[in-house]
Amino acid sequence: MTHANCPRCGGRLARDNDSGRCAPCQAAERDRLSTPPVVPAGFWEHGPVRRALAERHLGRVIRAYRCHPYHGRAALPQTVVAGWLGITQAQLSRVENGPPLVHLDRLTHWSRLLQVPPRFLWFSLPGPSVKVAEHDVVPAEEAGPTGPPAQPDAYIAASSQGGGTTDRRQFHALAALAGIAATGSLDLLAAPHNTARNIGMEQVRAVGSLVDEFRRADAAVGANQLCGLAIRMHAQLSEWAAKAIYRPEVGEALQATLADLAIETAWLTIDANRRPEARAYLNEAITRARFSDDPRMEVRAFAYLALLTREDRPGESLHAVEAALRSSAGWGTPRLATLLHLRAARTYATLNDMSGFHRAMSRAQREFERGASEDDMPFLHFVTAQEVKGIEGLAYLALDRPERAADAFRTITENPSPVLRRNHIYYSVQLADAAHRHGNLDEAAHTAINLLPDIGQVNSGRVSLHLAQLRTSLGQPQRATTATRRFLEAYDQAVHA
Repeated sequence: MTHANCPRCGGRLARDNDSGRCAPCQAAERDRLSTPPVVPAGFWEHGPVRRALAERHLGRVIRAYRCHPYHGRAALPQTVVAGWLGITQAQLSRVENGPPLVHLDRLTHWSRLLQVPPRFLWFSLPGPSVKVAEHDVVPAEEAGPTGPPAQPDAYIAASSQGGGTTDRRQFHALAALAGIAATGSLDLLAAPHNTARNIGMEQVRAVGSLVDEFRRADAAVGANQLCGLAIRMHAQLSEWAAKAIYRPEVGEALQATLADLAIETAWLTIDANRRPEARAYLNEAITRARFSDDPRMEVRAFAYLALLTREDRPGESLHAVEAALRSSAGWGTPRLATLLHLRAARTYATLNDMSGFHRAMSRAQREFERGASEDDMPFLHFVTAQEVKGIEGLAYLALDRPERAADAFRTITENPSPVLRRNHIYYSVQLADAAHRHGNLDEAAHTAINLLPDIGQVNSGRVSLHLAQLRTSLGQPQRATTATRRFLEAYDQAVHA
């Protein structure tokens, strides 16, 4: 054999060294099975890596990363890299050889895990926030290289040029969505009939990024400001996609992304207390998921269908849960199973089936204790310990056990999530309701008063409805206390402000 240099440190290799790495470098990377190595800056200038980055295909970037000569004569095995990413070897093979990823959450997580320099990426990584409108926050780095996003008035002008009618408030909500201007999907919203009829992966990625940003904004500001905008976006993009031309592989990704958009729109109509509108979006999502052979999206649609039909059609709700569990068998994560069993537990409580509730709740808690997975779908971010307790509390309310419900809701309010602000407010309203039902009027009034400043910032139709109902209940003269009178005065002042 001839002498060669170690590609990692440049040191001379012995004649009998057939590993492609010197002994010190091999020793320095014995932990590579658990974490990616720290690579030099020049690593990303390698030809195959640069070409994969230019193609905007993270799967090909990962393959070029594995085969980089920096790692030695033999490429990193897919099993090793899949372990870093939290997926199976078969899943990594599909990522490397299939269509480009379109979900921003996964693009962001994996590129950070591999330490890809941001200047080489075709999407912006979330970063520090800057205020753009009252109560609405946008990540500063999402503005892109050409400057900050356009102001809401510019959005309104763009919309009117496209022939749409959207009021100023909706576009203030649009300005609150992080990174929309940078994704390029704003052009699709403003004037879809002027958009090229040929759809490529770049447009699909733009729509996927927009859906991700709606999901983030919903967790922060609630559905009231976002629902109308999502409905308009869904209608325009669906019409645009129906008339466009695209390759088969683009078509599958497009159908999956539009299914994701339909599901997000359905959820926003539910949270904005416009439930009758949600069914059509979920039916569409199931159809599109089947067109694209995407069981993950189909299961997500079933999970929301279980939520939507719980009160009016509890039997159908349980069937939706069972369908989701069947479809996810073999690949579903513990967090997904947790959510599905929580949906079932809440439905059994609606049916006043105490044994069914306890059985489903125990399954949900066992699955939750198994922990999170890197393969969790992005929408599962809200399945936290607080959510498990919250569903338990809602079930106890349905079972007419307000004292048990209040205990569960207090656990949430005493340990609030810094991210899921809307959910914290929702369960705080439920605590006030449970305390009222249990006869603790002062606790109900104090809890509700403390919520009033937040209600104006996080707009959810469900929250507003529950609070209005609580005001009616506490407003009965025979139940008046000093605390309830203070709440009534503060509530009426806030509503009429």
